[in-house]
Amino acid sequence: MAVDVLNEDIQVKKKLDEAVVRILNVSGIIEKMILTLTIDCIRGIYLKENCIRVIEIDENTSLYDLHDAIQDTVGFERDHPYAFFLANSPARGANRQWLTEKETWDDKEDDFFRIQLMTIWPTGRQKLYYLFDFGDNWIFEIRKERSTKKPVSGVKYPRVIKTIGPNPEQYPRFEE
Repeated sequence: MAVDVLNEDIQVKKKLDEAVVRILNVSGIIEKMILTLTIDCIRGIYLKENCIRVIEIDENTSLYDLHDAIQDTVGFERDHPYAFFLANSPARGANRQWLTEKETWDDKEDDFFRIQLMTIWPTGRQKLYYLFDFGDNWIFEIRKERSTKKPVSGVKYPRVIKTIGPNPEQYPRFEE
């Protein structure tokens, strides 16, 4: 019972923090900043080589838009459900803190549209993970550099600034 109340208090605080941030951003009180994220594909049914992408992205970006950015950087087709979680490791037995606890996909997706990157960090010792396609289990570890920077005029964000390794094949073609 006490744990449920504590979890509800945490969820209410998160929603209030997100609302305050949105108000301050819209009013221009907080200056927009750019995050540098390293996105490392660490697991997937057809993963054969390292696939690391470093991107610059607006800190006001939603998790939904981060999902789109990751899909773009690795050439996937956006054709499966996905989720974001915090954990000390991506191992199946690790304690995962899902960034939405909603039951239906529409409700989860609403949360992904609402949750902004700036509200996720700091994560303590935990890391942010993106899970795409619950059957093939593509897992991407997302690390944020400590520093942020002001946006460069004329630059469209998100943008890839470094690529290591080829894109993984989401659907490889097998020889018959």
